Amino acid sequence: MMTKRRVVRMGAYGDPDVLDVLLEDLPDPGPGEVRIRHHAIGFNFIDVNQRRGFGALPLPSGLGFEGVGTVEAVAADVGTVRVGERVAVMNAGVGAYASHRNVAADTLIRVPDDLDDDAVAATLFKGLTAQYLLHRTVAVGPSHAVLVHAAAGGVGSILARWAKHLGATVMGTVGGEAKIAAARAAGCDVVVDYNRAGWAERLLGETRGRKADVVYDSVGRHTFMDSLDCAAPFGTVVVFGAASGPAPAIAPELLNTKGCLFLTRPSVFPHNARSEVRAANAEALFRAMRDGSVHVPIGARFALDRIRDVHRAAEARTVTGAITIHP
Repeated sequence: MMTKRRVVRMGAYGDPDVLDVLLEDLPDPGPGEVRIRHHAIGFNFIDVNQRRGFGALPLPSGLGFEGVGTVEAVAADVGTVRVGERVAVMNAGVGAYASHRNVAADTLIRVPDDLDDDAVAATLFKGLTAQYLLHRTVAVGPSHAVLVHAAAGGVGSILARWAKHLGATVMGTVGGEAKIAAARAAGCDVVVDYNRAGWAERLLGETRGRKADVVYDSVGRHTFMDSLDCAAPFGTVVVFGAASGPAPAIAPELLNTKGCLFLTRPSVFPHNARSEVRAANAEALFRAMRDGSVHVPIGARFALDRIRDVHRAAEARTVTGAITIHP
């Protein structure tokens, strides 16, 4: 039996006008699958990059990684989840921009009753990114100084706030003077605008020469080379995004001359590939949401029919805080 659903499709890469909302038939869940009716869908800037063609999704394609909803149907061979359970998904591939979706049952994350749909949809993808960056890539604690690029942004503000709760000294950069106050509110002790020439020297002047034990760089091309200069000897530079384009390639010898640095390019998906690990990571995130270590304000809520406006607002940086989408 088919279920009618509304779903976003793109048939080409380009500006937001390539996104269309279609009415489609969704078949019953296949083996190992469940059907979810979404209550709230999370927006992430990776959605914009994929729409532009970075990553080269096979076309036509859906978009979106994370959603929160209720299980509506379960395949006969699934015994781990029941109809009516409230769940979230962020590691089932693209396709969350939809009213309903079939996903593998082993990708589900159970959502606690005390956390609402929008809070989880706005936080899960970004929060699980911050979780592995702060706890797995480097176990950050009171002895560390960290530099967070785009510290007023979605992941950056979570990183800054959570790192501060862990006792770290937090340096931040932002893409514009208007965002400095937001980065300070997120927990940064020192903030500079990376769009101004000489930002790295200005940052180190503010810290009296103290460099970062860990640099978290989600900006990429615009900041990467200076990130190497902001890392302390034997420090770690973590490139986990490319908001300004991919980071340039470097010769390994440069890491030696910059202070025997470690360089890594991790991703949230391998860190949450196994269901038991994903569940533990999600529980750590939910605890952090409860104790205030992680707080993501909702800046705007959009109907799914306005998905083009979602992407325009994100690219224009007109929304402060997270965006959620409602079918």
